[in-house]
Amino acid sequence: MHAIITDGSISKIINHPKPLVIGDVRYPARIFSAWTASELAAIGIYEITFDNTNKKDERWYINTNQTYTYDASAGTVTATYGTATAKAHADTTWSQQDSDDGDLPDDKSVGDVKTRGLKYNLIQTLKQQVSNELAKTDWYITRNTEKSTAIPSAISTHRDAVRTKQASMETAITNASNTPALETLYTYTEQEDGSVTRPLGELPTLEI
Repeated sequence: MHAIITDGSISKIINHPKPLVIGDVRYPARIFSAWTASELAAIGIYEITFDNTNKKDERWYINTNQTYTYDASAGTVTATYGTATAKAHADTTWSQQDSDDGDLPDDKSVGDVKTRGLKYNLIQTLKQQVSNELAKTDWYITRNTEKSTAIPSAISTHRDAVRTKQASMETAITNASNTPALETLYTYTEQEDGSVTRPLGELPTLEI
């Protein structure tokens, strides 16, 4: 990306190389690849430097729009983010104020869920993962029900382990005090033995 500087200020952001007119001169798109940075700067075009210091994982945060700043003394244009806002970790509910303001939907009451938080969504995702894992061995249960064929002990042990791990993972998610705590649960780090793990752990899996 590039910026056009006019009279000491950013006048236009160019997302992709394209023909353009500066003053009375028309320039082809190829100048963005063929010209040097100093040649472009001579006609007021500067490549944008991106500063992602404040940018956070959008799974957990809402980032601001980027702000473009021209530094005349350095001859640079920089794109930066403001302070990110953590997504709500808990559900939000319809309040009496919402009702008083006329914002409460007809099919909702004060106290009903307004927006689901991260915890709810993470647990729903976990439940689906558990369902997918158990589905691999559901046929053993069906066969046992229909034909009284014994379920192999390894299968029963695995299914119990999945449910046990699910319970501990749901507890960890539920007990997280805020959004950064949830992010920590899901953040992988390399261990001394070279393995990569996360505090939340993983569901047991069975290769069929």
